[in-house]
Amino acid sequence: MRRHIAVAVMMMFAALTLAAQEDKSKRPSPPGTAEVTFGDGKKVTIDYSRPYAKGRQVMGGLVPYGSVWRTGANEATSLKTDTDLVIGGTTVPAGSYTIYSLASEDSWKLIINKQTGQWGTEYHEDQDLARIDMKVTSLSQPVEQFTIGFDKKSGDAAQLNLQWAKTQASVEVKEKK
Repeated sequence: MRRHIAVAVMMMFAALTLAAQEDKSKRPSPPGTAEVTFGDGKKVTIDYSRPYAKGRQVMGGLVPYGSVWRTGANEATSLKTDTDLVIGGTTVPAGSYTIYSLASEDSWKLIINKQTGQWGTEYHEDQDLARIDMKVTSLSQPVEQFTIGFDKKSGDAAQLNLQWAKTQASVEVKEKK
């Protein structure tokens, strides 16, 4: 009898463990990763969730004007760098951060925040390392799913792009030498 109870308890524990390990790829806003590797092998990685527009108003709606946005969905968007960076002229030391953004109709700011590991809507301005101006351009074709990416420029520089709907916000990311 004790053996049956022990087996039942172990099976229940295994089932609960599996249920707790959510497959994030099945979420309505699945995970995405953007990476750039510099000429010396050092890397910058951004992990985020990728919401879809699904016919909703993106700019001024899902991306609110004048309010801090989580820059994705679900958990807060993380930036990890194993080298010191210069982002849009601002020094960002090697380490782990959270990215937020602040959008208006004609300008964006990239917010580098020192708090990490939180849900995306948990934002504390007193933890901001920097607020960095981004260049805003109109895309010729709309982007249905929010996308973060890097365009490599040279061995130690890239352009960080945030794209959704018909908007792209971008800023230069360089390895600090």
